[in-house]
Amino acid sequence: MTTKTKKDPSLTDALIPMLFLIGLLTLAVYLFGEDASWGPNQIALTFSSLVAAVIGLKNRHTWDDMGKGVVKSISQAMGAIFILLAVGALIGTWVMSGTVTTMIYYGLQVLSPKIFYPTVVIVSAVVAASIGSSWTTVGTIGVGLIGIAHGMDMSLSITAGAIVSGSYFGDKLSPLSDTTNLAPAVAGSNLYDHIKHMLWTTVPSIVIALVLFTIIGLYSTAEGNLIIKDQTLAAIEANFNTSWWLLIPVLVVIVLAVLKMRPFPTILLGALAGGIFAVIFQPDQIVQFVGRTDLSKPMIMIAGVWKAMYTGFSTSTGYESIDQLVNRGGMNSMLEVIWLILSALMFGGVMEETGMLKRLVKTLLKMVHNTGSLIATTVFTAIGINIVASDQYMSIVLPGRMFKMEYERRGLAPENLSRTLEDSGTLTSPLVPWNTCGAYMAGTLGVATFAYLPFAFFNLINPVIAIFLGFTGISIKKIDPKTKDENKDEKTE
Repeated sequence: MTTKTKKDPSLTDALIPMLFLIGLLTLAVYLFGEDASWGPNQIALTFSSLVAAVIGLKNRHTWDDMGKGVVKSISQAMGAIFILLAVGALIGTWVMSGTVTTMIYYGLQVLSPKIFYPTVVIVSAVVAASIGSSWTTVGTIGVGLIGIAHGMDMSLSITAGAIVSGSYFGDKLSPLSDTTNLAPAVAGSNLYDHIKHMLWTTVPSIVIALVLFTIIGLYSTAEGNLIIKDQTLAAIEANFNTSWWLLIPVLVVIVLAVLKMRPFPTILLGALAGGIFAVIFQPDQIVQFVGRTDLSKPMIMIAGVWKAMYTGFSTSTGYESIDQLVNRGGMNSMLEVIWLILSALMFGGVMEETGMLKRLVKTLLKMVHNTGSLIATTVFTAIGINIVASDQYMSIVLPGRMFKMEYERRGLAPENLSRTLEDSGTLTSPLVPWNTCGAYMAGTLGVATFAYLPFAFFNLINPVIAIFLGFTGISIKKIDPKTKDENKDEKTE
């Protein structure tokens, strides 16, 4: 028996499934608009995976090998999938307990429509920097801020863009963040040198974003907001108990995150805390929610918390605006998002296993002629991998591995590479609807990715500034000759 040698894919091979996917995704958006991410995009990704697999078969890859590639790709995102389920449970119990409505209630009394958007950015940034997680920030504080925006009749799309902007800025400056640790590890730079070097791109980006959000807020109309605000406050007072004590579940999550507990158990324990506080502060709501007369009251309380975790909370307050805020959550609500992630990772897994992803990157490397073009190529490669592989970690690791030697050859310090990986790979991941980050943000905030994308100013501006600095040479660090000699000595030994 002879073993067939696998063929390297041609550029045409690699482009066909990409162009096919782009065509189907464009058609999906045209036909279904903002609903494209809740089914049509999954179909587009599935059939694009089939096209990629057919090309793989042509190049003598087996179904088994490609299947293993898909499993490997999906396994890398299992942590994100479990976090999504935990967030669904957390939203369900926090809504039922009154934690979310309490955040909305006090937020409506404190925040002004004119400064609302920049305030959202700052609050999100402070929380994300302290706990080192944009996901946890969005799943906790972000949910409350979206509710406040709803109660003030502010734009949910702009608010979601402000939350994403602030959360990712804070995440990038936190030594607790996983991606902030991953990028320097891949590039070979020091963590704190990496964070310091990122200030050149992140600070100008967030300043510009804050100016834009301030301008939008100052020119927004606030007359109708006051009416909606008063109606929302009255509806909350009539249907929920509110107390500063109900913010303790938020504090639980923040403290556990600061103590570096993993996101999944942190969020799940936050969901449990929400359930306990629901039993203490909202027993009447639980009785109405469960709707069972054959159970004792303790069993009704247990059933209510249990049900909120898997189906989310639902009630009828008599106020449509409040019902839209509180009828949400549950692990079930995240299943379509998980479906989207799995479909995207299937496509990414086939593309990587068959070598088509690497072929596209090699083609991009041929366009590199100077430092500016190298950084621009790194940016576009990371963005492309976010689109194709649907995972922010792959958008850091793959370009990091492929471009590391080129940066060294050109005498560029590794901080340049690690910063560029973050500026592009990490920060554009929530802008892709089928990426794990984009799907998470949309599913958690209840705002479609394409709806908040134009207002995620920080995430949009940062890659542009990175490319600008690359071509101008501003802040570009060269390798210290002494450090280079020391590294050579270590390798010789």
